[in-house]
Amino acid sequence: MTFEPTTPQGFPGRIGRTLADSTPYWPTHGNSTDKPNILLVLLDDVGFSDFGCYGSEVATPTIDAIAQRGLRFSGFHTTAMCSTTRSALLTGRNHHSVGVGCLANFDSGYPGYRGKIAHEAGTIAEMLRPHGYRNYMIGKWHVTPLTETGPTGPFDGWPLARGFDRFYGFLDAETDQYSPEVVRDNTHVTAPGKFETGYHLTEDLVDNAITLLADHTAGAPHLPWMMLLAPGACHAPHQAPKELIDKCEKYFVDGWDAVRERRLQRQIELGIVPKGTQLPPRNENVEPWTNHSPDEQRLFVRLMAAYAAMLEHFDTHLARVIAQLDASGQLDNTVILVMSDNGASQEGGPQGFINAMGPFNLVAEPMEEKISRIDDIGGPDTHSNFPWGWAMAANTPLKRYKQNTHSGGIRDPFVLAWPGVIADEGSLRHNFCHVVDIAPTLMEMLGLEVPTVINGVEQMPIEGHSFAPLISSPSTHVARGPQYFEMFGHRGIWMDGWKAVAFHKPFTTFEEDTWELYNLAEDFNECHDLATAHPDRLATLVETWWQEADKYKVLPLDDRFALRFAENAARHTGERTNYTFWRGMGHLPSDVAPDLRSRSYNIAAHITVPDGGCEGVLISHGDLTSGYSLFIRDGFLEHDLNIGGSHQMLKSDRRITPGNHVVGVHMKRNGNEGTLSMFIDDEIVGTMTT
Repeated sequence: MTFEPTTPQGFPGRIGRTLADSTPYWPTHGNSTDKPNILLVLLDDVGFSDFGCYGSEVATPTIDAIAQRGLRFSGFHTTAMCSTTRSALLTGRNHHSVGVGCLANFDSGYPGYRGKIAHEAGTIAEMLRPHGYRNYMIGKWHVTPLTETGPTGPFDGWPLARGFDRFYGFLDAETDQYSPEVVRDNTHVTAPGKFETGYHLTEDLVDNAITLLADHTAGAPHLPWMMLLAPGACHAPHQAPKELIDKCEKYFVDGWDAVRERRLQRQIELGIVPKGTQLPPRNENVEPWTNHSPDEQRLFVRLMAAYAAMLEHFDTHLARVIAQLDASGQLDNTVILVMSDNGASQEGGPQGFINAMGPFNLVAEPMEEKISRIDDIGGPDTHSNFPWGWAMAANTPLKRYKQNTHSGGIRDPFVLAWPGVIADEGSLRHNFCHVVDIAPTLMEMLGLEVPTVINGVEQMPIEGHSFAPLISSPSTHVARGPQYFEMFGHRGIWMDGWKAVAFHKPFTTFEEDTWELYNLAEDFNECHDLATAHPDRLATLVETWWQEADKYKVLPLDDRFALRFAENAARHTGERTNYTFWRGMGHLPSDVAPDLRSRSYNIAAHITVPDGGCEGVLISHGDLTSGYSLFIRDGFLEHDLNIGGSHQMLKSDRRITPGNHVVGVHMKRNGNEGTLSMFIDDEIVGTMTT
């Protein structure tokens, strides 16, 4: 017999007529055992000075211990906002380049502002996967459009489509810590507890992180893993256990001016900042602590204590992850990175908030109300945020805040521990580096190539610069090109140790902006403007900024904030005016749900009431801080309109009889005032004005 079977093209073995004259082949599937694990911890809105090892009085012993086993960086920079830093961290490219020039909450209609990471920009998880890594994402994602976060997706921007094997966390910028919007893999799920049962999201996230690590050890102990652990801490709402808030109050009783002074002195002692560094003047519109009344001071102390408690709470639970690694024998083979995504936030305004959802919905929160609710701060019916003075202190000794391109918005704490690599453990690195540099640094240190094609898509070049030589050698000079910054029209550029920066006032022309110039080698915190002394250098830097902006899709400049939210919501809704919800459907996130804000609408529920009557919720959306609910209680139809905690209740004037009914409410808006009418079938059974 002369017949010879054909061996398929690309099959390394041989197909014969029988098993005896065939050669099998098994792919290795990247069964690598010589690479370390990677734990990347990304905190939210934590200021430059907030870790204990960066000068804070806040207790962060877990992070401090990681720093003692590794390095602290004093020249690490981010992008001034959460979505943008995450996109640069994940991809090793500038955030505008990959389509996340601003928040994932909106698509502005331009290539740099889609609110979604382009598929031409593979994530670190997608880079590591071909080399045998299993990748796990826990916590905040916020790099896919929120209009694509509903139960039908599309899911191509969710973690599982961007290289992660498992996901447990939330997709939005923030979430309530006691009643969060959580997702497991590609499905919205209900959190496994509530405030009354002792639930807190930080503990839940860490529980899931530990479970995934234990599962990995059980299922594939020979493979390395990468985990991105991104808690809600310390983004508003600042919510933490009461006993921790009580404990933290003592740190802040003498006010933000004293705290700034103490932190700076401690930073100088630690070597974080150079000797002789002076505090800049208070940020604009921040009053001296002594200008505030005793009641105001008491309020502000409590608000700051809630923020600090949230950080301490996370540090305590991060210790559980470290303990799991230690107990399983993985700690000495795990690279750990801890950082913040931007500076401390100015979003609490000059006086802070007990429940920011009120003012965000045009319901004022006067000082008297704030003071009367001091004991509620950090609890389940609050959306607390601290005032500007404390955000300024958190960013000590830097200027301005999150959203700004001065150092208070973009210079952040960064701790890196790499077992067996760092000879001078516990030391500092003062070189300039940027979050866009993290991915290329990891890939170089691991000795791995960045894929040129991922899922059939040709990849754009890496734009970050590896600082790998610095990790093992403190004296090494790493050459780096210019790094631009832009957020809401605020601009900046670093080049060769110099920085040009322009603060932009909203709704003014960009030509009105004043560019400042700083020599960061001699002026750590931008206190001495050299624009007049070095006009040629400033002109070169400004021109370079425009060239970089053009290169990396920063243009057109756009300083709008709220308007972009409104435009995006209107564009997403389009001509749709009707939503049908059936019993058994799951959660619908806010950006996918009907937008009932400041408009007229109808809610009609088709129900069947049994002979014995019934109770229950027909529809609800929101949480204890804001939202609405239509429900039946004790036979009466009721509606709760919760605007910033102000429960505006409407109850039917009669019970609902057994049988089939159409019940609901009709809102008629006239400017900022609305009339809510309740109906049972064709009869109006209650009205109220809101």
